[in-house]
Formats: sequence, structure tokens, C-alpha cells
Amino acid sequence: MLWMVVERFRNGDAVPVYRRFRDRGRMAPEGLRYVDSWVTADLTTCYQLMEGDDPALLEAWMANWRDVADFEVFAVMASAQAAEAVRPKL
Repeated sequence: MLWMVVERFRNGDAVPVYRRFRDRGRMAPEGLRYVDSWVTADLTTCYQLMEGDDPALLEAWMANWRDVADFEVFAVMASAQAAEAVRPKL
């Protein structure tokens, strides 16, 4: 399963997040895979795509970062998969 994680840096401050990442890495548990990420130009929000089948792993990963970021999580699929899911209804 793919997860789009919207990570809003606390107080709009990216420094604590990037400092921890530099010092400790992503800190994702085994079974949760980082796919890619994008950061807004003002350095306040990160959109991160993660992959894994166990939502508990996603929660465990976010627990490592909750003091420096707030999270919203959306289960997502590739556009091609969405097109296939909608095709019978067209």
C-alpha cells in the first residue's frame, strides 16, 4: 500500500527536522519503505510517499518525528490503478 504523508514542520521550522535526519536518518522501521518526497518552496511542508502493508509501521515511524512535525496520512494509488478502478463505472 502507498501512503502520502503530509508532514508540516512545527512552527514552520525545517531545521529541527533536517538536523535529526542528518544525525539519525529516516528512522523507518523494517517493512516501511521511503519512495520519494517533495518539500514546499518555503520549507514548511514535506509531501512524502511511503510504502508498506502495515499501518502500525507508519505510526511507529511518525512517533519518531511527532515532536518536530505534524502529520496527515492518505492511502493513495497510482493514477493508472485509479483509472482501472473507475473504468467499469464509465
